[in-house]
Amino acid sequence: MSEAATSCASGPTSIIHRVTPAARALPPHCTFEADDWHRLSRHWYPVAHADAVGEAPFKATLLDENLVLYRADGELVVARDVCPHRGVPLTLGTHDGNGVVCPYHGLRFGGGGRCNRVPSSPDQAIPAKLHLTTYPAVERYGLIWTCLAPEAGEPVIPSMPHWDDADFQQIVCPKFDVAGFAGRQVEGFIDVAHFAWIHTETFADPDNQAVPPYQPKDTAHGFEVDYRSFVGNYPIGVDGRAPGDFEWLRHFEVHLPFTATLTIHFPDNARLVIMNAASPVSARQTRLFAPIARNFDKHLPVEDVHAFNLKVFEEDRLMVETQKPERLPLDLTLEAHIPADRSSIAYRRGLKRMGFGDFFLV
Repeated sequence: MSEAATSCASGPTSIIHRVTPAARALPPHCTFEADDWHRLSRHWYPVAHADAVGEAPFKATLLDENLVLYRADGELVVARDVCPHRGVPLTLGTHDGNGVVCPYHGLRFGGGGRCNRVPSSPDQAIPAKLHLTTYPAVERYGLIWTCLAPEAGEPVIPSMPHWDDADFQQIVCPKFDVAGFAGRQVEGFIDVAHFAWIHTETFADPDNQAVPPYQPKDTAHGFEVDYRSFVGNYPIGVDGRAPGDFEWLRHFEVHLPFTATLTIHFPDNARLVIMNAASPVSARQTRLFAPIARNFDKHLPVEDVHAFNLKVFEEDRLMVETQKPERLPLDLTLEAHIPADRSSIAYRRGLKRMGFGDFFLV
C-alpha cells in the first residue's frame, strides 16, 4: 500500500501515515506461522493508551513487531522501532521538540516518520530511504489503534456502545498483561459458565452455577449473544441489589479475531459497557485494553473502577495462562464441549472460517 490518508467517521481525529511494502514482511523471531501472521496483520489492534504517548518515544509490540510511538508536528506517529540508518531502536532515543532523536548518530524523525535532520551532513538533502516505516494510527476509546497491513477503505475498528454518549461516563482501565494467547483470553471473557467458579470474590454467586440456554447469532464481523440469567453484577460487599425476580441481560458482541464487548443491563435502565480488546504482543503474550462506559455511579472514584476490574482480570489470569494447549484449538474434535460452550464454539468456528490454521495449536 502506498501513501494513504483517511479518517474515521466517529471518535477523535485519526491520522493515517505512509505504509511501505516492507511493512508486510514478517518481523524477526516471529512466533506465528507466516500465513496466520499475514491474516492477523490485516486487523486493527490497540497498542497504547492515548494519554500515555507524547513527544517522547514510546515502546509497544504488536504481533512480534516492535513499534515506536510519538507525536510530532501535530501528528501521532506509529512506526517500526528501528532507525533506518544503522538499526538502533528509536525507543532508546530522546526528543528535542522537533521529533525523535536516534541515540547513535542523532538522526531525527518528525511528522509522518520523516527524517528531518542528519547532524553529520546538515547541508545535504535527506533521501527518502532514511524515513521510517510507518503504520496507520487511529485514536479511539482512549486508545491508539494500528494495523500492520491495512487494506483500502475505512479502518475496521470494533464498535463500542455509548462511548460518545454524554449521559455516560467513559473510563479507560490500566493495561493488563497476560502470559497467554489472545484467543484464549477472549474465549474466557465470553465464557459464562465459569462465573460461579472463578469470580466468587468479585460479583458471582458460587451457588448459582446453572447456565440457561442461549444462542449466538452471526454478524458482519463475528457474532453476538444475548445471555439472560439471575447472576448479578453488583460487586460483592457493595450496596445495590436487584429485585429478586430481576433477569440480568448480558449482551456480548464479538469482533473477530480478538475483541469482545459486553453490555450489562442493570436495574432502572442502568448500563455498563466493557470492551475486552486483546492485543497480541506475540503468540504467547497478550496486552489487554479495557475501556468502560457507564451511566450510573458516576460520582464514585475512577480508581475504584480500575481496582475492581483488575481484580476480575486477575481472577481469570491463572486459567488463561495455564490452559493446554496454550493456543486455541480450532478443530472442535480436539476438546470436549458442554452446552454452555455455545459462545466458545461460535468463536472457534468464526476464526476457522477466517482461514486461520495450526498456529492455534502447540
